[in-house]
Amino acid sequence: MALGGGNFLVQNKVLPGAYMNFVSVAQASATLSDRGTATIPLEMDWGPDGKIFTVELADFLKNSQKIFGYAYTADALKPMREIFLHAKTVHFFRLNGGKKASCVFASAKYPGVRGNAIRITVEANENTNEDNPLFDVGTWLDTTQVVLQQGIFSAAQLKDNDYVDWNTSGTLALTASTPLTGGENTETTDAAYQTYLDQAEAYTYNAMGCPSAKAVITKLFAAFCKRMRDEVGKKFQLVCFRHDADHEGVINVRNGLADDTENPALIPWVTGVAAGTAVNKSATNMAYDGEYDVDASYTQTQLENGIREGAFMLHMVDGKTVVLEDINSFISVTDEKSADFSSNQTIRVLDQIANDIAVLFAKKYIGKVPNDEAGRISLWSDIVKHHTELQTIRAIENFSGEDITVAKGDTKKAVVVTDYITPVNAMSQLYMTVYVE
Repeated sequence: MALGGGNFLVQNKVLPGAYMNFVSVAQASATLSDRGTATIPLEMDWGPDGKIFTVELADFLKNSQKIFGYAYTADALKPMREIFLHAKTVHFFRLNGGKKASCVFASAKYPGVRGNAIRITVEANENTNEDNPLFDVGTWLDTTQVVLQQGIFSAAQLKDNDYVDWNTSGTLALTASTPLTGGENTETTDAAYQTYLDQAEAYTYNAMGCPSAKAVITKLFAAFCKRMRDEVGKKFQLVCFRHDADHEGVINVRNGLADDTENPALIPWVTGVAAGTAVNKSATNMAYDGEYDVDASYTQTQLENGIREGAFMLHMVDGKTVVLEDINSFISVTDEKSADFSSNQTIRVLDQIANDIAVLFAKKYIGKVPNDEAGRISLWSDIVKHHTELQTIRAIENFSGEDITVAKGDTKKAVVVTDYITPVNAMSQLYMTVYVE
């Protein structure tokens, strides 16, 4: 990230940027950006390795076979279907590499075992003759012909497609079916997760998923999330499996699967929920709409302890699996951070403000607007407009322009913004007394 950002203790920053602190008040064009962008690394049988690639929901629904090598309904794509239940855009990263399948005519577009399902057919074109031999060259995946190139007279004329790269120096010969072979998946290494994080730093997203159950990996991801939020100013939430991070940026998923309680398979679904839930909504009591059989067999005491421990849990209510409470792993309440910071709905509001105002300041003010009274009034007006939109959609309440002040900082280049907000949370507890006379 080129611009500065993150928390500040004193006004001593060097880089231009937006530096923000969020603290609880002691007790006794400014538009809202869209949510719904997630990122996650996964093991795959097909697809580019070693780099992040972005997939929109519409592309996944229409072109899953080209992107991931399987039809939308295939079991191999269950994690992708889970995350896209609530996310709109996902930055994927393939953790495992491999070896490309190949034959005399072509090699697979990507490494991995899925390349072994590809085969090539070469048939005589209806216009072929001895003086001018022409061929129809088909690319097949399983039993489906995915590409057909007709009237080809030499291999050099073939055009690479979404499934194979052709051996253009070879010779075409009739074949009913020549399979590609030798495709392999390699095992995922810990280094692959670090490669992913290095690349993810350049992307923007609302939530990141860590699909590993290894403590060393979840700690690595949690440290990355804390650094991005607190030092770089990139506000997102991390979803990981059974890691007590005690941080508002980390969502600690407790549930495994009914047949494998140590399986972190729910991470993609929760990541999609964390990314896609609107800034004025809560995931509390949201029904699980995925495909897994979730282990939700908790006692009342276990559920209560889970909330105290900062665990994101699903439980059974009237035969349905639902989110117990939309919370993160933060539990160490202080005067500067109240229990409100454990609410993901509150964090979504704070992250929305941080990200939107940082973008606004970078695009409109840095190096462009003078730091005089008129310039500071302009900034104040934009922030008020932004917060008014938040209040209109009931993400915050009791807001007025008097809650924001914009003053000159310690240097001629600095401005100091003081901002008081009251995030709104969805109802989750009812206390009712009925008097009978």
